[in-house]
Amino acid sequence: MKKFEEKTIRTEKIYDGKVVKLQVDEVTLPDGKTAKRELIKHPGAVAIIPITKDKKIIFVEQYRKPLEKSLIEIPAGKLEQGEKPEVTAVRELEEETGYTTNQLKFVTSFYTSPGFADELMHMYLTDQLQPLTKKVAGDEDEFVELIELTLEEAKQYVKEQRIHDAKTNYAILYLEMLEMM
Repeated sequence: MKKFEEKTIRTEKIYDGKVVKLQVDEVTLPDGKTAKRELIKHPGAVAIIPITKDKKIIFVEQYRKPLEKSLIEIPAGKLEQGEKPEVTAVRELEEETGYTTNQLKFVTSFYTSPGFADELMHMYLTDQLQPLTKKVAGDEDEFVELIELTLEEAKQYVKEQRIHDAKTNYAILYLEMLEMM
């Protein structure tokens, strides 16, 4: 057994939903004791940092039921079965913003909540936006409003906790780092 590895003894599947699967694993710990782990299985996601010609970042505001409030975030969405992250990124950009792009720059991938979920998010940047001539239908249960902010305005929104999610904060830090170079 690896230094910190937890060996799965048994898995109980609790829920198989549209977005996530929930399971409880019984594991053997490195010291030989057993414990239970509540796990969320997720197909993965993408996030896009869209930059306009006038150097504004396009955000979407949408209601987040788990938080019971709206958040201002960069566009993002779930990977569909067998879909490449770059394809998901363009699809989500089109659905959520009404823009498309032929140029994506890979920024990074990261685990969103590794303490209980396996979701891996892939982040891309584009500054080559083209408005769509015909609106693309998004998810029927998703309602968003576009907000364009400069980097300085976005940083102020972070201070005010109007931008308050990890992927969007990561995106703003990344853009700030690019500015410093």
